[in-house]
Amino acid sequence: MYIWTKQAPPCVWRGVQSERGTQSAAMSGLLINQQKYSWLKELGLSEDNPGVYNGSWGGNIPAPKRGEIVRQIGDALRKKINVLGSLVSLEMGKIYVEGVGEVQEYVDVCDYAVGLSRMIGGPILPSERPGHALIEQWNPVGLVGIITAFNFPVAVYGWNNAIALTCGNVCLWKGAPTTPLTSVAVTKIVAEVLEKNNLPGAICSMTCGGADIGTAMAKDERVDLLSFTGSTHVGKLVAMMVQERFGRKLLELGGNNAIIVFEDADLNLVVPSAVFASVGTAGQRCTTTRRLMLHESLHDTVVERVVKAYKQVRIGDPWDPSTLYGPLHTKQAVDQYLAAIEQAKQQGGTVVCGGKVMDRPGNYVEPTIITGLAHDAPIVHTETFVPILYVLKFNTEEEAFAWNNEVKQGLSSSIFTKDMGRVFRWLGPKGSDCGIVNVNIPTSGAEIGGAFGGEKHTGGGRESGSDSWKQYMRRSTCTINYSKDLPLAQGIKFE
Repeated sequence: MYIWTKQAPPCVWRGVQSERGTQSAAMSGLLINQQKYSWLKELGLSEDNPGVYNGSWGGNIPAPKRGEIVRQIGDALRKKINVLGSLVSLEMGKIYVEGVGEVQEYVDVCDYAVGLSRMIGGPILPSERPGHALIEQWNPVGLVGIITAFNFPVAVYGWNNAIALTCGNVCLWKGAPTTPLTSVAVTKIVAEVLEKNNLPGAICSMTCGGADIGTAMAKDERVDLLSFTGSTHVGKLVAMMVQERFGRKLLELGGNNAIIVFEDADLNLVVPSAVFASVGTAGQRCTTTRRLMLHESLHDTVVERVVKAYKQVRIGDPWDPSTLYGPLHTKQAVDQYLAAIEQAKQQGGTVVCGGKVMDRPGNYVEPTIITGLAHDAPIVHTETFVPILYVLKFNTEEEAFAWNNEVKQGLSSSIFTKDMGRVFRWLGPKGSDCGIVNVNIPTSGAEIGGAFGGEKHTGGGRESGSDSWKQYMRRSTCTINYSKDLPLAQGIKFE
């Protein structure tokens, strides 16, 4: 393993303690030493995990071979998918099926990367000079730093790692401080595959830590590309630190996503989509629907149906197969939930569903729906990473499109309509300004084959599919003279 953290003795990471433990607790207080969590050892976790050593690809492994190694990483993840999904559920708090699904995303990206390994490259361009070839050459950027958030402790790393490795880079990962076991387990799986291929596991290293570690990565010139996933506030700080050294950055930040429902919408699609996108992962996805815009002709009907559906959401233990909605990740999130509801009330909103902290152990809150707010109310324009859905009433298409675009973030958006003209207006230059523009599906649940990311305060970065691989490589334009003459560009001649 290749892990370093400032929170433990040099070059040692120590297993996470249970909630009953303290920082000075004996080793018996570690989760891995409790019978209930003995399955953690199946992931290779131990009490002490030794630290970093240097290693690199060496620039000698062809892209298709790199793709084959990434394929093996995907296979190794498949073998551990259920136990790793359980760990995600344990640390993050999302329901078990979502934890497994998150690991599956990493597997899917590995599969995608295999094909990509035989396709990455640039074109041969026509030269204006006879006897010359103009080639676009792509090479790895070098070291890719990856900082991920708590809400997707496996998938976001997978999007970056699989593509970065296929492009020939090495990776340094800082996962969220609140999901360290997941980071350790994933790194072990990847390192074992690398070592079976006679490569150093340190090609994919990781570090545990907080803002100090992230700052060090952002400022370090040896980090050729820094991929950061997190809040817009922290993303701005990261962007400035990386830009100060003229480094590369890939930012995946906040989202204040809207579903717009027009008068011709199929409500049998609208209701489950709105519920799934607003309460999934307890409202802690960057693609969570936070604004539901309803045409005035069907506002009351949709609100009634969505409220009814909310009340049927099964809340409970994330490991219970019947549970659809688990706890928030931290106590701080509960405080943010309560503060947002209070602000919404002060700004004219009415809580029509939920609105309370649940009387049970853990960070459980009721999924909440608030109506009556103005489209430009300050709280509506604030991304709160909790399960609160603001319902807005609109009259015209122009109004709805404008409201969608007026927030600072630009990640995901969706309309529900049968009007094909409206669909293409929505997709066009006067439609949604988001990076993800959907029709008749929720704002969440993006597929790995497309580029994932958003505009404006969402950061502008793209991960996963399409041509996102280009961000992990550097491009050179190469002119080769295979003639015996030296014709200069633009017809310039020296007599």
